[in-house]
Order: sequence, then C-alpha cells, then structure tokens
Amino acid sequence: MKRDARRASPLAERLRPRNLSEIFGQPHLLNEDAPIARMAAREKLVSFILWGPPGSGKTTIVRILSSLSGYVFAQASATSAGLAEFRKIHDEALARRQNGIETLLFIDEIHRLTRTQQDSFLPWAETGEIVLAGATTENPSFTLGAALLSRCRVFVLNRLDSEALEEILKRAEEITGETLPLDEETRRALIGMADGDGRFLLNMAEEIFARSEKNKDAPPLTPETLGDVLQKRAPLYDRAGEEHYNLISVLHKSVRGSDADAALYWLERMLAGGEDPLYIARRLIRMAVEDIGLADPESLHQAEAARRAYEALGSPEGELALAQAVLYLASAPKSNAVYRASKEAKALAKESGSLPPPKHALNAPTRLMKTLGYGENYRYDHDQPDRFAGQNYFPDTIARQKIYAPTDLGFEREIKKRLAWWDKLRQKRKTE
Repeated sequence: MKRDARRASPLAERLRPRNLSEIFGQPHLLNEDAPIARMAAREKLVSFILWGPPGSGKTTIVRILSSLSGYVFAQASATSAGLAEFRKIHDEALARRQNGIETLLFIDEIHRLTRTQQDSFLPWAETGEIVLAGATTENPSFTLGAALLSRCRVFVLNRLDSEALEEILKRAEEITGETLPLDEETRRALIGMADGDGRFLLNMAEEIFARSEKNKDAPPLTPETLGDVLQKRAPLYDRAGEEHYNLISVLHKSVRGSDADAALYWLERMLAGGEDPLYIARRLIRMAVEDIGLADPESLHQAEAARRAYEALGSPEGELALAQAVLYLASAPKSNAVYRASKEAKALAKESGSLPPPKHALNAPTRLMKTLGYGENYRYDHDQPDRFAGQNYFPDTIARQKIYAPTDLGFEREIKKRLAWWDKLRQKRKTE
C-alpha cells in the first residue's frame, strides 16, 4: 500500500513546529515575556545569533520568526557561499525594501565564515538593510569577530533535557497516531541515546515505527537490544572547539576538588568523545605539579608513568593507566604551594633584573677571579655543624625572601618541619 506524500516525508519534517509555542526546551527564550517571543510580537527583527547544540531548534526558530514577522527568508551556506552570493542577496533585499518588504538572511554554522565574509555584513547589519540570523554550535566569543558580535544579539539555546525530549516523543505519537512499542525503561534508554538532540530522537523514533510496521512479530525492544537496532548518537565533542576546553577544565577542577568519581566520569567522557589520550596524560602531569606538588611527590611519578604506559599499550588497554592516574591524583593531598612559589619567584626574578649572585657562592677557577673575591668566605656545608652553614644565597642587595610556604598536608608537612629547622639554624649561625 502506497503511503501519501505527507506520511512519506521524514518524521522530523512532519513535526517541525509551526509556531514558537511548539518548540520545547527553550522557555527562557520563547515564553511570552522572553526575548525572542517579544521580538516576534513586535514583528520587527534585529540581527541575532543562536548558539546551541545540534537538534535544539535553531533553524526552526529562525524560520518561524521570519514567517511571523513577514520577512522574506533567504539562506546561504557558510561553507560554500562567497562574497558575490552575499552581495546578490543584499541587492535583492534592497530591491524588496523599496516595496516595504524586509529580508532575513539565515546562515547556518556561521562560525565557519571567514573574517572577511563576516566583515562584509557589518554595514548591512548596522543599517538594517538585511537582518542577519546566524546559527552556531560553537562559542561565538571565540569564532565570531567582535565587530559582528557587537551588531547582533546572542541567544543561547539549552541542550534538550529528558522532559523536553519526552514531549517531542509524545507529539510524534500524536501526529502519527501510533504509540512507540517501548516500555518505560526502554523509552528512557531511547531518550538517553538522543543525547539532547531532538532531531536525532525523531529519526530514531521513525526507525522504530518502521520496524514495528514491517515486522509485527518482532520481539519487543529492550534497553540492551535498542543499540543493536539503532545507531547511537556520537557524543557531542569537538577536539578543537569549546567542548574540548570545557571538559578538560572540569576534569582538572574535579581532580583539584578531590572528587575522584567525577574526575573519572569526565575522563571517560573525553575518551568517548575522541580526545587524544596523550593530551589528557600531559594535562594530568600538569595537575600533579600544580595542585598536588610536594604534598605527594609520587603524584608526578604516577602521572608520568600513565603517559608512558599509554604510549606502550595504546587504546584501550592504556586508558586504564590514565584512569589509575586520575584516581591517584584526585585522592592525593592537595597543595599549590609549589605553583605559587614558582610564580612569586618568577616575579621577583623579573623585578630584580640582572643582579649578580653573592661572591662567596661563585667558583673561582682562575687567579683573577680569586683576586676579585670569587668564592671568598664560602663555607662548605658538609663541614659545618648539622651540615648547614646558613649562608645567604640571594643577591647582596636583596633581603632574604620567604617564597615557598609548604602546607600542613601530606609530605609537605615534613618539608615544613625541615625548612623551619633550617630557618632556626640560620638565625643561630648569624650570632656565632
């Protein structure tokens, strides 16, 4: 039996909202008193950028705004359109404007425009000759020029949560007049597989409807068999984009915050997204020296050993070494005393310039250098009581500085005791 044309069109297209109230998951932008809804009510659009994850409704919002406001909808590709095409769209928009008709130009993936292309829109957006609507999954702060951003409002769309995705499924069932043959647990698993992408969820639902129609006797789907029938959405992760920096940031902060469980979760999120494991390994080394330091000197060895283990084993075996290092670092005592001391010493070195060391601390391999006082009055520590001479090693014109301040945590507690003992001896040597 041949299906009608409407039934034959993709489910995502049949369910495309016709007004803002039918878009789920973005109440902060689309409720009656929210900014996009207010702009639609005025029927006067300004240039704007929609920033949000795939399947959150960006293209649909632009189309509905154009329709509600009576603007002609024009679209251009950020990857293939050139300046000549943009100028043609602009000239056509000016011609329409003579008849009182405004134009909205939609550019999906606007972050892919070159800076020259972005700059070409500046005078048009400034005068309102064209209303520019851009959609992007990338942080516009990093991918769009400041000049273009200053002429556009930026609206941030949320990743669709489970409640919004459930509403989309219910609407799909209403439109089709069919019920998904899934129990509650499998339905939740389906929503989880969508990973916040409404369009992807509808595509999977359409596959399930087709399976049910084609094979009435097919066994019911379960959370375990769902993945065999459907292709799971790849995790949203861009190794060169904002998500890369966001996830390494939260991994680092989880380790610093001694949350071993969260740190392990973010490690696995990064690995699942395709992050370079050796990049993670290098960052673990950084965490070991920045946030643990001498509170547990073994942490650096663990991080470096994990890096070497991954180089030797590769994936997936080597990933277990990274997991071990993450758990070790997260559960280790924390101290940034080395990090802070390094910054303070760097600032002091920059401020003091090229001051020479004290002469007693210099070697004197030549007669001239001995004549100039190099090495004079140097006391060999191993020949002194307690193997400690207590001499000054800062430049003569700088007062002794207290730069490294160990904590009372982990191994630094012992270091603190040693430094305190040497400080006491240093004062004693001054009076001897």
